[in-house]
Amino acid sequence: MSSNQKLARGCPSSPKGGSCAKLDVYNWLHDVQNTINPDQIVEVRFKNTRKDYYRNVNGLELKPGDMVAVEASPGHDIGMVSLVGDLVLKQLKRHKATYIDGDFRKIYRIAKAVDLQKWEEAIQLEHETMLKARRIAEDLRLNMKIGDVEFQGDKTKAIFYYIADERVDFRQLIKVYAETFRIRIEMRQIGARQEAGRIGGIGPCGRELCCSSWISNFVSVTTNAARYQEISLNPQKLAGQCSKLKCCLNYELDAYIDAQKNFPPTNVPIETEKGDYNYLKADIFKGIYWYVPSGNVPGGMVGVSVDKVRDIIKINRSGRRIAQLTGETVAVPEKENEGYHNAVGQDSIDRFDKASKGRRKKRHKPVLNRRPRPENNENPQEQ
Repeated sequence: MSSNQKLARGCPSSPKGGSCAKLDVYNWLHDVQNTINPDQIVEVRFKNTRKDYYRNVNGLELKPGDMVAVEASPGHDIGMVSLVGDLVLKQLKRHKATYIDGDFRKIYRIAKAVDLQKWEEAIQLEHETMLKARRIAEDLRLNMKIGDVEFQGDKTKAIFYYIADERVDFRQLIKVYAETFRIRIEMRQIGARQEAGRIGGIGPCGRELCCSSWISNFVSVTTNAARYQEISLNPQKLAGQCSKLKCCLNYELDAYIDAQKNFPPTNVPIETEKGDYNYLKADIFKGIYWYVPSGNVPGGMVGVSVDKVRDIIKINRSGRRIAQLTGETVAVPEKENEGYHNAVGQDSIDRFDKASKGRRKKRHKPVLNRRPRPENNENPQEQ
């Protein structure tokens, strides 16, 4: 089987969903007969997290991973089938479809070897076109950056993805692009997160960036997510490679919000006979508030359970003060350092970290150009 035939069949995948890129959707209705999607609407994926929905007018037997030629405006485009069946209609509620004359666009055929060859030639032109487009934008002194270029499968149209902090008048730019590249031009603005997803990289967690591996719909991230999770508001640690707040700040936010639903307010100081205590931080999942004395009140940081804090606040609101704020001892089991155990019987990995018990012998540095001492010769020198 040739390489073109392999590409035409798509990457190896199962009927449950494609396994080729980050826009895959698990088709949990793959073994159910197609009943609510009689028009055979199919989800097709393209480059740069772009996907759209098409009507299978010819009744082709399609499966996730198949390369197909679809209707475009103008000409045709090459994409990969990412989802078929009843689940496509559920995806339509989350994503917007592009219509022509009020109807879905059509799937012409499964991509032939000629279509794929022309599509590969278009892909090879993208990088060089992007570099030329950047130089032209710099010559026109436009405050924008061309992030990527995507050619249509028939090489008659190209999408230029650009990044700009403010509105850009690129009417003259489009004229220069059309004269230089001899194709139809479409300008599409993207954000910093989308650009980081296209470039890719490794995050501080040691894994591939989420925006380049699986995130397709970017949700706004605010500093309130860090506050709810008691994370220090350090811009260097909270910002990702896109210089924006990390998307992973939202991953566990709901769990922290649910855990703090019944927590007492943190802006209310605790009043005692010796003085007031102000809130410092919280251990959310253990249910402990940490307080520090204010002013000249003696003492250090005190950890109090949220139930006890709620009772103390009720006492203070009634006009009374507690005698003393006593902390609760939190039993933390000490884990023995078992070290590294290897079934093969190799040495521990921290064997080089152990300090040597004996003293190291001092090595005398060799003295260069030392004159030899004159020997005491018993015999007199011969004259």
